[in-house]
Amino acid sequence: MEALGIHRRAGHHRFDSAARRLASGMMAEAYHELANVVEIKEASELTIPRAKALLDAIQRQRDYSLVQILRHPVEGNPTRECLVVEVECDDVPPKNPTGIQYRERLALCVPDDAKKLIEVLALRQDFPVLMHQNQGVPGAPASLCLYFEPAAAVMRTWTPQAFLRRIQWWLEKSARGELHPADQPVEHLFFASKYELVLPWNLDRLRQNPGQQFVVVRQEERPDEGFTCFLVPVAPNIPQAKTAKHIELILPPIVHGFIERDPVTLGELDDLLTRRNVDLIGPLRAGLQAGIGQAGATASSNDTGTVILLHIPIRRAADAEPDGSIRRAFFVPVNTLELGVACGALLVHEKRYYQDLLNQQPSTAWRDQLLLPMDVLIQNDGAAARRQSGITEEGPTGVLVGAGSLGSALLNLWGRSGWGRWTVIDKDHIKPHNLSRHVAYAQHIGETKAAVAADLHAAVMQGATQITPIVADACDLGQEPVAQALTGATLVVDASTILEYPRATSAVDALPRHFSVFVTPDGNAAVLLAEDAKRMQRLRTLEAQYYRALIEQDWGKNHLAGHTGTFWSGASCRDISLVMPYSRILGHSSTLAEQVQAAAVSEDALIRVWQRDPVCGAIEVHDVPVRPEQRLGPGELGLYIDEGAVQQLRQWRQQGFPNETGGVLLGYYDFNIKAVVVVAGLPAPSDSKASPAFFERGIAGLAEAVKDASERTAGMVRYIGEWHSHPPGHSASPSRDDFVQLVHLALGMADDGLPAVQLIVGEKDVQILQGMVR
Repeated sequence: MEALGIHRRAGHHRFDSAARRLASGMMAEAYHELANVVEIKEASELTIPRAKALLDAIQRQRDYSLVQILRHPVEGNPTRECLVVEVECDDVPPKNPTGIQYRERLALCVPDDAKKLIEVLALRQDFPVLMHQNQGVPGAPASLCLYFEPAAAVMRTWTPQAFLRRIQWWLEKSARGELHPADQPVEHLFFASKYELVLPWNLDRLRQNPGQQFVVVRQEERPDEGFTCFLVPVAPNIPQAKTAKHIELILPPIVHGFIERDPVTLGELDDLLTRRNVDLIGPLRAGLQAGIGQAGATASSNDTGTVILLHIPIRRAADAEPDGSIRRAFFVPVNTLELGVACGALLVHEKRYYQDLLNQQPSTAWRDQLLLPMDVLIQNDGAAARRQSGITEEGPTGVLVGAGSLGSALLNLWGRSGWGRWTVIDKDHIKPHNLSRHVAYAQHIGETKAAVAADLHAAVMQGATQITPIVADACDLGQEPVAQALTGATLVVDASTILEYPRATSAVDALPRHFSVFVTPDGNAAVLLAEDAKRMQRLRTLEAQYYRALIEQDWGKNHLAGHTGTFWSGASCRDISLVMPYSRILGHSSTLAEQVQAAAVSEDALIRVWQRDPVCGAIEVHDVPVRPEQRLGPGELGLYIDEGAVQQLRQWRQQGFPNETGGVLLGYYDFNIKAVVVVAGLPAPSDSKASPAFFERGIAGLAEAVKDASERTAGMVRYIGEWHSHPPGHSASPSRDDFVQLVHLALGMADDGLPAVQLIVGEKDVQILQGMVR
């Protein structure tokens, strides 16, 4: 018991403890409270339920033996009861390098608050200082850090028996050096503090500039009396009233696993650094004198302390190169001018402070000055953001077209996770109604969406990664900023709400791989169209094949049908916006953000649809097979059809043998890109007439089928012409009757000024004709 510092006096046991250590408030709670304890002679005198249960478990556990029972305080209701035990661990190797012994004496300190953990103190005076110990003060018993989880999570399944086994596990793992895996990053003793110092993500690079100066900016105090400070490069816009003095010191490298208890006074810190041949008082005096001119300085109520930052290189072995660096910081909670006087750096005369340049024997009053340990945090760079998000790929050099509701949400997700280096193109600006489902805030009204997305990203990443805004129409591919961004990218994601961009870029060979993402008008579905890495299947044909799936599949019936409603967002007849909850945008954007990342590392094309049930929130996923596209026939308009549509027509041809068969063609015209795109065909109506020599299409149910296809595709797909087959053994070369039919088709389409399309399926080939009345 001498190792615990206990003296016998009238049946009481008291701990020796320096008053200044108690004042630090950073020691183990149990050690603090056991400064005034009384010994309990009988186990029946225990009053704390967990202490009773723990004692019962100890008496049943053969590896544990009870030495003594203590209670705090001496008078009144106990706030803590302590069971002093000896524990034996068979799996502790003899003469292990960490210094854990086969038999250890421990104090199991049980608080009366059932929400708090039982603290385990190692009572051996020379118990080793190891990782995974709770923060304490020099001379106090080591406090074993048994759990990684917070107290509430531990107490959810805590039992006395499991607690005793956990203690043995900690001792055995520590003795074998297995509590800290070899591949885990190097670390030092952790401590919890309500004071924080946040370092810039690029501090090492900033340090390469010898002229770069830094200042510590302090935030307002929080309700828990803690605060956060930021180490930032000196800039004109830093409010000097909220800055603090600071000094930085670089220590010699130490070996991973070597632990120092954090000092609680400037004197203890000076002793620690002196043992490592590092001078503290010199740089501290110089830092406190800096900025004090000949006119001196007066005390300010905003001057509340000094920050000391230590940089400590870490090695995994004594002969290894440093494997990174850890940092510790301390806050000296006293006016820096008064600290300067205590250090002999300053002198005071008539309430003004001047540099004390002649003091040959500076005061040592500074040694008793209290230190508050600070958690040292580092702002995220791209690599840290990816690591925290579980992302292994750095991501593409990307362009996002459209910074609206969906696009801004995607950028927010990708930007915060460090995935990709993005340029965003959008010509629109933020209007009041955008705030209901956009990442922007009220102060952004009137600013361009692209610039707002970039600024919000900068506010998160502080320059570690950047988003480049381009305020332009992405469809104008000839604009230099647009063209330069597109050609310099490895991936372009179209999140706009218009068809012009994906269709126009499908005709440009020099552009990089393109994806298209969108949410349906009612917000209940999301769609991803991804070109293959070689761009053999482009967005134009992926769009058509997506439409065909809507026409043919049951899930396509209501996929694009209807919307929640509309509202007028302005006075113009074009100022009509859809009613849609932001929750649906965010839900789909999260899915699309992850799926785009997955598709980007695959070389295959992809059509994927997520259909959500708005009542129960269930999601159905539909993959549409992607088929190659081909261009057929001459004509002013390019006619495009994919092999899936051709195969569909061939199957109907074969089913009609030995007769000819046919039906109508569905698709869409786009004169902006001079294209006619075949989406699908419809089979012969039931009242059609056919023989091996001719085919006459009927009309039974045809109008309804065409209307249904148009409704399923939100009016995008319509009637564009006819198709028919030639009998077995015949090619697709048009006959005289076929040309006559084409004339009739052209006359029929002339009222709308559209060309007629005639497609013929032969034994081995397919031919297509266009006809138009001029």
